Amino acid sequence: MPRRHVRVTGAPQAPLRSALRALRTELGVPGGFPAEALAEVGPPARLPAYDATDVPLFTIDPPTSEDLDQAMHLSRRERGGYRVQYAVADVAAFVTPGGALDAEAHRRVTTLYFPDGKVPLHPPRLSEGAASLLPGQTCPAVLWTIDLGPDGRAEITDVRRALVRSRARLDYATAQHRIDEGTAEEPLALLKEVGTLREALEAERGGISLGVPEQEILEKDGTYELAYRAPLPAEGWNAQISLLTGMAAAELMLDHGTGVLRTLPAAPDGAVGRLRRTALALRVDWPHHVSYAQLVRSLDPRLPHHAAFLQECTTLLRGAGYTVFRDGVLPEVTVHAAVAAPYAHCTAPLRRLVDRYASEICLAVAAGLPSPEWVLAALDALPKEMAEGSRRAGTVERECVDIVEAALLKDRVGDLFEACVVDVTEHDSTVGTVQLESPAVFARISGGTVPLPLGERLRVRLVRADPGTEKVRFEPA
Repeated sequence: MPRRHVRVTGAPQAPLRSALRALRTELGVPGGFPAEALAEVGPPARLPAYDATDVPLFTIDPPTSEDLDQAMHLSRRERGGYRVQYAVADVAAFVTPGGALDAEAHRRVTTLYFPDGKVPLHPPRLSEGAASLLPGQTCPAVLWTIDLGPDGRAEITDVRRALVRSRARLDYATAQHRIDEGTAEEPLALLKEVGTLREALEAERGGISLGVPEQEILEKDGTYELAYRAPLPAEGWNAQISLLTGMAAAELMLDHGTGVLRTLPAAPDGAVGRLRRTALALRVDWPHHVSYAQLVRSLDPRLPHHAAFLQECTTLLRGAGYTVFRDGVLPEVTVHAAVAAPYAHCTAPLRRLVDRYASEICLAVAAGLPSPEWVLAALDALPKEMAEGSRRAGTVERECVDIVEAALLKDRVGDLFEACVVDVTEHDSTVGTVQLESPAVFARISGGTVPLPLGERLRVRLVRADPGTEKVRFEPA
């Protein structure tokens, strides 16, 4: 599911670089990998017997990505419908359970993304080299084959280890251009057809995919400007293939009675109420008879105020967690509210720890074998590990947004802005959060003498914008 993405274009200025370095230190973000972990990076411990290198897989990722978790091939079935072949990097083929590399992965849990770079889960020699599904490289993978009916519904699922070799590496813009121009070969052209069918099924079951724009801070002449990059339709279609695989994995594990799901309860009324106040601040029309899902599907991420609102919609995903079950005893909650179906993380093992374990369980189920002992031994601790890792990633995300927004506003201290109060603290009604109309920034407000008018507009003055200290703060004007 989406996160709030923020990226700095151009060379970050000294105050921003310094604040990001300090944030890494404050959060205890790992640096380089231990020598003993690096020493274990080598060729795969085993190669699968099944050879699928004849399948002309392709990848679609951001242009600078080297850690390619997934590659796909789409085709039509002779009797109607579609076949989705989805290869996922086989990290377990390279990582010895209980070894130094495994221990370091459990310490890191996830890849962390900063505006000026990332802190990877695995050493780049593995995640951007031997295990990555780079074009022309033969490597082991977990190969999912999912047959769909003419309406896009999953009918038959198979998963097995296989040798694969990707043929082409595409970025989203190139893939979108080829599809739009009608020059895409059938496997790529079908991405639109299959993706659109899966989006319709998502809407039918009440699911929501947020087309979260990337928040971009543009450095220019020593100052910063805020912009949003709206996702392309191809990004949504690509995400639907990953969601399809995660839903298939969840069904396999539920049928087997042992596994780990990604779950999310329905959003509390208070969170939805806050989001309605945000919509008001950004002049997003949200009639009371329109559901949240309907509203999201009506938004255009190319419009700045819609883009900013979609960023804030990610707040409703913060209750997501991981639920382990075993020995046929199913958990009380099995559904991810945004997916509106059981769902599991299994398609990004180069960047997320839990995916390696979910894949191993699914492989065992498909082969009619018990799950490996090393998987079962680690299963109960995974939710806590993933929660701590996700919490750190969330903190990085929030703090980075605060830092870059402070950098954006640092030369406008004293200026007046139009804003809307979207939150008021319970213990002090003169303190809360405002959403600026332009630029679309969330920030703390305090210093007034009367209660803040929740959900109403007011003019505010910027009194602090420092990337290294208090970030951004306003007071009523």
